[in-house]
Amino acid sequence: MDFLSSLLEPVIQRTVAFISALGYWGIAIGMAIESANIPLPSEVILPFGGYLVSTGRLDFFWAAMAGTIGGTVGSIFSYFLGLWGGRPFLLRYGPYVGISRKHLELAEYWFERYGEVTVFFTRLMPIVRTFISLPAGISGMNFPRFVIYTFLGSLPWSFFLTYLGLKMGQHWQDLKYWFHRLDLMVVGILLVLLAACLFRRKR
Repeated sequence: MDFLSSLLEPVIQRTVAFISALGYWGIAIGMAIESANIPLPSEVILPFGGYLVSTGRLDFFWAAMAGTIGGTVGSIFSYFLGLWGGRPFLLRYGPYVGISRKHLELAEYWFERYGEVTVFFTRLMPIVRTFISLPAGISGMNFPRFVIYTFLGSLPWSFFLTYLGLKMGQHWQDLKYWFHRLDLMVVGILLVLLAACLFRRKR
């Protein structure tokens, strides 16, 4: 087990105990936290919910729906955090880290044209899905459309991970190592994109 996994292990154990005690509510609350800019891994929450389905403690449909609804609620919180506080904060402090008013206007334009597609598909991406609601709120994306596409994007993710947990049964924890590697790959891609953007900006 690598260093990062050893750091996450206590969090994972507490998450599992929390869901085991609260059932559907535990899944919903855990997913709400994960979608509110706090990287509590859905790759643990939902597969463990699927494992509880395999033991007969939970129903598959409602376990997956609890994840979907919880993720949507947490995303709404993050959206309003960005809408009410993010833009003034970036207008004031953004120039210190290279974010100008023009960048905010470009983000607004992007979410106005491609917000639905962006929100939907990033819900299927590890790490990115945790934070996408914040820029959607900062850019002022249409709120009803944000909620609809957040729900629709969260639906397949929740059903897929719950199903994996159901099929893996008592071996559900084996999934977290595969998803950990996927997380590292996503982080690597994001760092490359960031470096490319900074290089272009410098030129």
